[in-house]
Amino acid sequence: MNIGIIGYGRMGHEIEKVLSERGHSIPIIIDQENQSQLDHIENFKLDSIIEFSTPESAFDNLKICLEKQIPIVSGTTGWLERKDELVNLCNKLNGTFFYASNYSLGVNLFFKLNQWLAKTMKGQNYQTELSEIHHTKKVDKPSGTAISLAEDILQENKSYSSWVLDAEESQSDLVIKSFREADVPGTHTVSYFSDTDKIEIKHLAKSRKGFALGAVLVAEWIANKKGVLSMDDFLNFN
Repeated sequence: MNIGIIGYGRMGHEIEKVLSERGHSIPIIIDQENQSQLDHIENFKLDSIIEFSTPESAFDNLKICLEKQIPIVSGTTGWLERKDELVNLCNKLNGTFFYASNYSLGVNLFFKLNQWLAKTMKGQNYQTELSEIHHTKKVDKPSGTAISLAEDILQENKSYSSWVLDAEESQSDLVIKSFREADVPGTHTVSYFSDTDKIEIKHLAKSRKGFALGAVLVAEWIANKKGVLSMDDFLNFN
């Protein structure tokens, strides 16, 4: 398959390796130095494109690809206040748009465990807290994965009105604590605690390869599909 890449940071390099290992051609890699080539991206005859760019450029990158009818796999976080615009555009153009805050199979199983635990703990006498640790070059805070975990908890636990970043323990808000440390691919922890005990679930990524492999598998899968899709569709979790 011909699969392009938008964004050539750490994830972009890892995705390039996985694409090559799986025998795919990479006709174009878009980064800041050759951003103008995105205006002619249709000339590269792509089956799909994987986008891990920056929060500032993601929306415009994705919009151009949708308008040019290229199936998109996006993993950029920090821009989701405009996601509904992309969803509406995709539906209007009968395009293909796949978004996930995390492409790791393990993390998506972790999401399901988090949903189950949140539902099970509803109404119990426990406070809930999230924490995430990432490398120091990660620009958005908290991580998109942490936000996804928080939103799933809020869906089940109506005692919290919203999530807040790096606050002290709160009775009304779900606290997410973010830490940045050198060379940490990603660690997420959900904690339930009371005066007598504490329950934790944790996902610790050993490398970025799991994220890159998941994105490539999705890029292979969506090539002939239409619509707005998610990891639930890909993993048959619906």
